[in-house]
Amino acid sequence: MRAEIVSIGSELLLGQIVDTNAAFIARHLAAVGLDLFHKVTVGDNLARVAAALTTAIERAHVVITTGGLGPTADDVTREAVAQAAGRPLVFVPELLQEIEAFFRARGFTLSPSNRKQSYIPEGAIPLSNPVGTAPCFIVEQDDRAVISLPGVPREMEFLLVNRVLPYLRERYRFRGIIVSRLLRSCGLGESRVGEVVGDYMATGANPTVGTMAHLGQVDIRITAKADDEATARALIAPVEAEIRHRLGDLIFGVDAEMLEDVVAAGLGQRDWTLTVLEAGTGGLVAERLTTVPGAARRVQALVMEAEAAGRHLGVALGSVAALAEAVRVWGKSRLAAATVIGAPDGEAGQAIYPTRIGVATGGEGGERAAEYPYRFGGDFRQVRVRAAVMTLDRLRRALMTGSA
Repeated sequence: MRAEIVSIGSELLLGQIVDTNAAFIARHLAAVGLDLFHKVTVGDNLARVAAALTTAIERAHVVITTGGLGPTADDVTREAVAQAAGRPLVFVPELLQEIEAFFRARGFTLSPSNRKQSYIPEGAIPLSNPVGTAPCFIVEQDDRAVISLPGVPREMEFLLVNRVLPYLRERYRFRGIIVSRLLRSCGLGESRVGEVVGDYMATGANPTVGTMAHLGQVDIRITAKADDEATARALIAPVEAEIRHRLGDLIFGVDAEMLEDVVAAGLGQRDWTLTVLEAGTGGLVAERLTTVPGAARRVQALVMEAEAAGRHLGVALGSVAALAEAVRVWGKSRLAAATVIGAPDGEAGQAIYPTRIGVATGGEGGERAAEYPYRFGGDFRQVRVRAAVMTLDRLRRALMTGSA
């Protein structure tokens, strides 16, 4: 069975809002075993929305729309679904009563324009919305279903989980399930990771393998479809083991784990404290680490320009490894990192930023410090993120081995 998501709203096309709804829906469709082949975004135009829905109904069994269910003139989803399904809109008094009750409970007066929200395509199954003002509906067309949900994420998520998924399970008697495993890696670009696991990506077998690139990080997604979760995970296990064998310690985590989670866990396991010096990153390393629950008590940071840091610590700037050791001593910690982003080489838009990362460890095994040079390209925001990612990865590796 195939599904399609149609996200409706000009603000999505203009980039004013990021479509988090489609990602949320996609994850939950996978959990019930529905194959999602298409995601479409269309602006607030009745003819274009109706055309997108007509195409979606032709190629998918389940079409889920988000957005366009409000009371204003540019909310056209009801009319578009009615056109695509060949049905008139009809007034449902019970839906108007629900909207009135929602406003009344909050001390507001119903606006006349909200009456529009009480119209749904003839024969549609109404879905009450206890967390918002936009009633939703399901139009059944032979073996197809068009499910219209609001664009407000909180409302959409509630209705999908509590109304739509139970409906889909009951109507279509889903047996299959789609399970994904994310292996998170750092240290190789997407093209090189793709070469390492390319044989798995080329087969198209079950499970499938794909890569997703982020700034400084590449995720390897292993996805299996089976009758139940245990069988799906059994299909994933040997593929995961082989990919881990090939990539080794480039893989730092799985699923929702981030580098800062792994570093924070390593600090806890070794009972170490960490001091970081950041020159050019704007404190991004410390920010990411201190968002991990419980990690803030183990982390301290200096965020300043490199020369000022050298004067403050009484060390020359020739060696960032020496700077890392100096900040470790200053912070009285077992582990330290110094990240220095240098002045750019080249013209704006094509600039390369020489970046040096120093890592220092100290304790019973003696003091050790190492320096790692990088040359990051892109805009400065991207450079900062890459520098922070590589700093966290170097800290991860130091925690693995116990030394810089």
